[in-house]
Amino acid sequence: MSLWLDFLGTEVRYIDTPSFGRVRIAQAGNDNADAIIFQHGLNGHLEAYAKNFSALSRNFNVIAFDYAGHGLSDKNAPDYNPAVFAEQLGEVMDALGIEQAHLSGESLGGWVSGLFAGRYPERVKRLMLNTAGGIPVISEKGKQDMANFIALNKANVDTTPTHETVANRMRWLMHPSNHHLLNEELIALRLAIYLRPDTLAVAPRVNAVIQRHDDFLIPLESIKAETLFLWSVDNPIHDLQAATNAMKHVPQSQLYVMNADCAHWPQYEAPDEFNKVALNFFGEGKVSGSRLG
Repeated sequence: MSLWLDFLGTEVRYIDTPSFGRVRIAQAGNDNADAIIFQHGLNGHLEAYAKNFSALSRNFNVIAFDYAGHGLSDKNAPDYNPAVFAEQLGEVMDALGIEQAHLSGESLGGWVSGLFAGRYPERVKRLMLNTAGGIPVISEKGKQDMANFIALNKANVDTTPTHETVANRMRWLMHPSNHHLLNEELIALRLAIYLRPDTLAVAPRVNAVIQRHDDFLIPLESIKAETLFLWSVDNPIHDLQAATNAMKHVPQSQLYVMNADCAHWPQYEAPDEFNKVALNFFGEGKVSGSRLG
């Protein structure tokens, strides 16, 4: 299915923010009172949530946006680390007139969401950390996964990105059984973004955050919101062991492990299951049916 069909009924536009310039957003379900703000991963863009807007916008005001230095947002931020992106999130909420929202982010997006929840607890309703970064990497496999990830990223930073390097980077996001979802449209979209002169100019600074991961760990004990760790058995770097360990430090938290085969992109790899879990968690604060019970 084309991304155009996935986003049918969704408005994609730009908003202005004081510190980050023009920010590209997608929004659907504007008339609903409760907002969910989705946030993408490192080097990603809002299309990571294409398969979630239609189902969730029936009940929620659903929003996604491109971080500064990513996608089609401006690329004039003072830095490109998760603490800065947390401030961008606040400015996006202000620009949209949203005082409080549910947050859901994958990878870097979960990392930013966790930092924001710790820094501005009064602005967060419920928090979904979806295969999030920013938690301690504690297993040897996780450390090796991090090294592999750095190597894949370098191929798109140290040299001009190509169809092959982008495809390899995106395969890393998905379980091998889901590689059929990586169609030409998705690869071509990301390659076109990566080849933009403004993206190429900031790519080294954007990717430098990987080496500084432990400088920006989520203050888990400071999170006041009800929190769902949504994980997969095959998530790289921050594996299930890391998620279980981190969850112990968040007072109102629970763990959901995807039943479908997924890696780092469950919202895209298994949208039906993800959307059902999101509706239950953000609607009632309850989830059930996890692979691990």
